[in-house]
Amino acid sequence: MSERSYLRELEQLALLSVLRLGEDAYGARIREDLQQTARRPVSIATIYVALSRLEQHGLVRSWMSDPTPVRGGKSKKYYELRPDGVQALKEAKATLERMWQGIGEALGVRST
Repeated sequence: MSERSYLRELEQLALLSVLRLGEDAYGARIREDLQQTARRPVSIATIYVALSRLEQHGLVRSWMSDPTPVRGGKSKKYYELRPDGVQALKEAKATLERMWQGIGEALGVRST
C-alpha cells in the first residue's frame, strides 16, 4: 500500500484472519473466523471484494488449490499474507495503540 493508503476495518480483520488461519485461509474459513472471532456477520462476497483489494495492493497473494472430490471437483482459492501485509498490520496496530493512549480511563477501560 502506498504511504497515503490506510487499511479499512474489514481489511484489517481479513488480514488478521488470513494470518490466524495460516494454510487454511480460504474464503469460507475466513468468513467463519470473522463471524466467530470478530463477531462480525459478513457476506462471502464482501470478503472476496476485500481480499481482491488487498491483493491488488500487494498485501496478500492467492492461488487455486487442486480440485477435490469433496467439493464436487471444485478448487478453493487460498490466501497468504505478503511481507507488506504484515507491515500494514503492524502499522495499523501501532496507530490504534497511540490513539488509545490516555483514552481508556475516560471510558472506564483499564489498560493492559
